[in-house]
Amino acid sequence: MTSQPATLHLERWTVTSGSNVQSRGAVVIGSGDHQWDGAAEGNGPVDALFRAVDAALEGVLTGHPRLIAYDVHAVAEGPDAEGLVTVRLAPPSSAEGDRATGKYTGSSSDVNIIAASIEAYIAAIDRLLAEVPWQGATEAAGNRRRAKSAEVASAPRRAELDEDAAELLTSDLFER
Repeated sequence: MTSQPATLHLERWTVTSGSNVQSRGAVVIGSGDHQWDGAAEGNGPVDALFRAVDAALEGVLTGHPRLIAYDVHAVAEGPDAEGLVTVRLAPPSSAEGDRATGKYTGSSSDVNIIAASIEAYIAAIDRLLAEVPWQGATEAAGNRRRAKSAEVASAPRRAELDEDAAELLTSDLFER
């Protein structure tokens, strides 16, 4: 009996973006008992999140996938219309042998184009990892979830106010 490879799923993501500031994205990706997190900056919210996924999965993929195409299409009209995002990628340029070939497509739709974009990117990477040469890559990359669980268990459970911390003035962000 053959086992199905564990699939990637996006546990959570966050992104900050604006004019005159570099976009920053962070992701947590899970697969079975494994969990990876990454953060990165980019030229916009989608680029920042794609780079964060690349950072999170660098140990799994031994490099960054090559983005070949990124398409967004409205599924209907109006402000509540979903957007269909399709992402096509190739294996990292550092991949060798059978791992270096192929093109993989992922798609997702949502009223939030950023959410659809990151889900489509993860779906394309998941298709890459389902190929025979890549099977077992998530297990071989290690398990950060168990290591993080031990850290969280020993960490204090209650947040405390740091009186010495500088006051955050969000208006300062607009004066840069």
